[in-house]
Amino acid sequence: MSTVHYISSKTLDLTTINAIINEKKQIALSEEAAIRIKNCRLFLDKKLQGETKPIYGINTGFGSLYNVKISKENLTKLQENLMMSHACGTGEEVPQEVVKLMLLLKIQSLNYGHSGSQIETVERLVDFYNNDILPIVYTQGSLGASGDLAPLAHLSLPLIGKGKVNYKGNVVSSEVVLKEFNWEPIQLQSKEGLALLNGTQFMSAYGVYLLLKSYKLSYLADLIGSVSIEAFDGRIEPFNELIHIVRPHNGQLKTAGRVREFLDGSEIIGQAKQHVQDPYSFRCIPQVHGATKDTLSFVEKTFTIEINSVTDNPNIFSKEDEIISGGNFHGQPLALALDYLKIAMAELGNISERRIFQLVSGLRGLPAFLVNNPGLNSGFMIPQYTAASIVSANKQLASPASIDSIVSSNGQEDHVSMGANAATQAYTLIDNVERVLAIELFNASQALQFRSPLKSSDFIELFLQSYRVEVPFIEEDEVLHDDIAASIQFIQTINIDSSELFS
Repeated sequence: MSTVHYISSKTLDLTTINAIINEKKQIALSEEAAIRIKNCRLFLDKKLQGETKPIYGINTGFGSLYNVKISKENLTKLQENLMMSHACGTGEEVPQEVVKLMLLLKIQSLNYGHSGSQIETVERLVDFYNNDILPIVYTQGSLGASGDLAPLAHLSLPLIGKGKVNYKGNVVSSEVVLKEFNWEPIQLQSKEGLALLNGTQFMSAYGVYLLLKSYKLSYLADLIGSVSIEAFDGRIEPFNELIHIVRPHNGQLKTAGRVREFLDGSEIIGQAKQHVQDPYSFRCIPQVHGATKDTLSFVEKTFTIEINSVTDNPNIFSKEDEIISGGNFHGQPLALALDYLKIAMAELGNISERRIFQLVSGLRGLPAFLVNNPGLNSGFMIPQYTAASIVSANKQLASPASIDSIVSSNGQEDHVSMGANAATQAYTLIDNVERVLAIELFNASQALQFRSPLKSSDFIELFLQSYRVEVPFIEEDEVLHDDIAASIQFIQTINIDSSELFS
């Protein structure tokens, strides 16, 4: 198994990124990537030697200052000024795992040879990635239109010895790290500031990170939902393949099949039932969870295209002898996809909370609030409150960010995507879904104990055996916060094979 991933024109997909992250692979530029980057830079240098007319962002100002011509001796200063003046981020720090993805995706975009970067600049970004030198980036500041300007400015500042980085668990000046590695600051050439700052790598990194997490939570929602079905003494008929074949949405078919596999061999699901139907939160798991899966497929397609694209401006086409200013940095495709992701994942939380509610309601032979001696003990009354509170917050976070636009840059940037806001909202929302599913597992595992001595499937029994190591059965009232925290931690540490996640 290779310990190095080579940046190239080969499609970078979620499976590959998942492997890079989980196997802690180093990255390197392929030979073809290095040649493309060098050839593009050579073309741009030659182009500028005899060029007198203005070329946006290369020998002009930026945004509404596009008509201000910049002299040749000031081109490096122009790029450095761009980087420093655009580093206006604020708010919380972007999580380090997302920053590392930003580095990876920026390198991927620059490798196509349409951006004009020096090979030294791209190689330094590779060095940052491989040595876990992670720039401090902030969550607020991007409109998701001229790319993610402010976040990418903070990502790029350490190249010129500015800004701060997280290195070996400490936040330090980039100058300190450059000295430790005996690196000189990069002397930016024409166009390089724009190549680094124009782009969608903030939105894209969040999207990729959240897709990986969402696929895992989608799988766990099916598994935890299956535990709840058993705990509620639910019926297997709603998962029969025949009814899904006649409404063959891919996600629906996959969910039903997965639940059947989870419950295969269960004594509980096979016993005679006194009830004819189950509530929708159980019976319609294939339809609801499945719709989320289909949304994930759409969002994955959008982000796969994006992370394998050139998203800075202007774009350089050396073979065609063209430098073209356009709008590939506009984040609208990502903004819409992130909003769709928010809605779809919020629904996994919504239906999970309804199953929690049913489990604590004293139905199907279960004790009220899933505890012996209810009244003296409140049992699992309040975890449902917590889940309801989280679900309500998610309904607010799921409101689309992409329907808003605020004019900027003195009217030059008169429509923006707000995709960066969608990204940070989605991050909070999907963390919330993880918490709701952890609470459902906490409830369902407790409820299932009351079905003893009947057993569930071997798969579910082994799963709950592992869970019980971390979260015990609750005999009487105790501080349930600790158990919920342990349940969340248990979910976070589960590793699922990529063949199960993305198949």
